[in-house]
Amino acid sequence: MTILPAFVTQFMASFREKGYQIYLVGGSARDMLLDKEIKNWDFTTNAHPEAMMELFPDAFYNNQFGTVGIPLKQGDDTYVFEVTTFRKESAYTDQRHPDTVEWAQTVEEDLARRDFTINAIAYDGEKLIDPFQGQEDLKQGIIRAVGDPDKRFTEDALRLMRGVRFTSQLGFFIEDATRNSITRNAELITRVSGERIRDELLKIVASNHPAEGILFLRNTQLLHYILPEVDRCFKVPQKSPKRHHIYDVGTHLTMALKHCPSSDVITRFATLLHDIGKADTFHKDPTTQLITFYNHEVVSAILTEKIAKRLRLSNEQTEKLVTLVKYHQFTVSEIQTDKAVRRFIRQIGQENIQSMLDLRTGDRIGSGATPTSWRFELFKKRLEEVQHEPFKVTDLKVDGRDVMEILAIKPGRQVGETLDDIFSLVEDKKLENDRDALLTYLRGKVK
Repeated sequence: MTILPAFVTQFMASFREKGYQIYLVGGSARDMLLDKEIKNWDFTTNAHPEAMMELFPDAFYNNQFGTVGIPLKQGDDTYVFEVTTFRKESAYTDQRHPDTVEWAQTVEEDLARRDFTINAIAYDGEKLIDPFQGQEDLKQGIIRAVGDPDKRFTEDALRLMRGVRFTSQLGFFIEDATRNSITRNAELITRVSGERIRDELLKIVASNHPAEGILFLRNTQLLHYILPEVDRCFKVPQKSPKRHHIYDVGTHLTMALKHCPSSDVITRFATLLHDIGKADTFHKDPTTQLITFYNHEVVSAILTEKIAKRLRLSNEQTEKLVTLVKYHQFTVSEIQTDKAVRRFIRQIGQENIQSMLDLRTGDRIGSGATPTSWRFELFKKRLEEVQHEPFKVTDLKVDGRDVMEILAIKPGRQVGETLDDIFSLVEDKKLENDRDALLTYLRGKVK
């Protein structure tokens, strides 16, 4: 078990000196017991928010759930400790927030309202309070609801996804009664906002076991409501003559995600979504039995953009996600011209090259192929090489000022068109990207 840092024990002591109880709780206590790094420090106390505000003048309290944020500077780092007053169970009419907030008298009452046993453990710096045997579930690698799972999930429907998220982050299993309850109550997730679903989904995708997380979502029916575009792909076959695929589309997508080497969550998400258009473009020739998915990447990109909007992804995240999906079918051939390779880079953006290569690696392995091939390795090498050559107009050794001075023209469309013409000649190796050579060419255009 991790020993608490001195600044944390001192913080807790400041409460006890005033006669209050305080406990490390929830994910913080769980990670402490797992010897994992604690990134977010959460506490519970019998001190009411007003008392905490008096105790810590820099604290802030802008919610109705009893949680006070207390900034604490430690060296060059500033932490924000979240401290919540003991709370009782209450009704959750909207399956998201408690109708009313009532303060509890004991930490045991507070723990009884929490979602899973592994999060219902409190630590006062000396002893553990564990009324629901969360430590044992941690040892066994089990996700178990506190008390009646149906009640827990109807209180806050996002807990349905949180349970799956913990399995993918920790590599745990959901015990039978809790898993059956998730399946039984899966439809409740439709009452949760896109933002909250997005946050949990991306945590699953970014976890150590993302593919397993997606399969847990499917097996508990949650995927049907969260990502129906992926869920239906498990019913779309791909095995056919002259095809390398060994899985149905849905299994392929999860296997591709599993083997995607990127740690970037949007790259991983794009890997999961890259073939979702195959469900709409599936065709099987009745004579040859050959399965095709013509233009599936176009349909996949359209569906991906709708998913991004539904989940309220940022504009930057959406642009990258859609770009990776739209162009994932790029050609890898030894006969491609440098111009074609440069065109591909411009389509996806230089900043997305590694992400696209990582998606392709996951795609290959998720299809039953080897991680790479000599053509793929050659293509990677050429991607690097063409970027050392003039890659865009701004790489030219002349600019708009040179064009205006030599041609005696004013700023306008003609300047840009002239530079584009010069770049095309350089790109086709009909003109060297040498300043003297380019200036000579420009002077030759003077009438």
